[in-house]
Amino acid sequence: MSSTPLEPALPSHSSSTNNMKEVSLPPPPNFSAPPSTHSFAALLFDMDGTLIDSTPAIIKHWHALGTLIGVPGPIILETSHGRRTIDVLALLAPQYANWDFVCEAEARVPREWGGDAVEVLGARGLLERLGESGGVVPWAIVTSGTKGLVEGWLGVMGMVRPRVLVCAEEVGEGKPSPEGYRLGARRLGFGDGSAGRNGEGKGGAGALREVRPEEILVLEDAPAGVRAGKAAGYRVVALATTHTIEQLREAGADWIVEDMRSVTMTDWDAKTERVGIQITNALVS
Repeated sequence: MSSTPLEPALPSHSSSTNNMKEVSLPPPPNFSAPPSTHSFAALLFDMDGTLIDSTPAIIKHWHALGTLIGVPGPIILETSHGRRTIDVLALLAPQYANWDFVCEAEARVPREWGGDAVEVLGARGLLERLGESGGVVPWAIVTSGTKGLVEGWLGVMGMVRPRVLVCAEEVGEGKPSPEGYRLGARRLGFGDGSAGRNGEGKGGAGALREVRPEEILVLEDAPAGVRAGKAAGYRVVALATTHTIEQLREAGADWIVEDMRSVTMTDWDAKTERVGIQITNALVS
């Protein structure tokens, strides 16, 4: 007696439907807020992730440094973004946490891996617009990098240099402490009522023009930097270039945008000494 192979029974439509699990995907972020224009006394920019993206170079740097200090590169990278190298080393390899070692190591990055950096979209145009103002618009770079690293990148990238630059080795505490951003404001000639708090009054120059903290704008990409700006009482635009929207939202950003194309200078009011900044296509909460 011959037998015919049986084909596997197909599930009925109803059983197939019942066994399927519905997967609900979160909606994509909605960067479509209408344009809004605001006036500020000063602009304070972070560097990496805000004006340039040197992520491939920094990864290579940390892997090379990790080999030297005996700490795996991936472990360093988990805690390094937006923080000073000296603070990372203080946690992971304290014997190397000194400024001579850090400054020499960071100065090599643009020289050895300069071709790995790109500008954040829109950053060059904004800096050039500020440069075209003839130096009347107060703006500064406040960074967790050392002076050799930042000046090296500005040279490699051919970007407009600020009149004021606050680097890692010039502050006692790195981000998320507000010390660096407050120092940047003071060097531009502005007081925000914080002088003398926790020793932060040092580093100023002459009489300061007092402004409300919310009249100073910080532009950042890292949650630690956003927290630093908010701790100073400043308004913060966060760029979603290196971290998740949720991380930037939790850090307290006033606006979240995709990149610097959403931030443009509209004008300089010589009478009020305020710069007009238009923010377009910010995240809609």
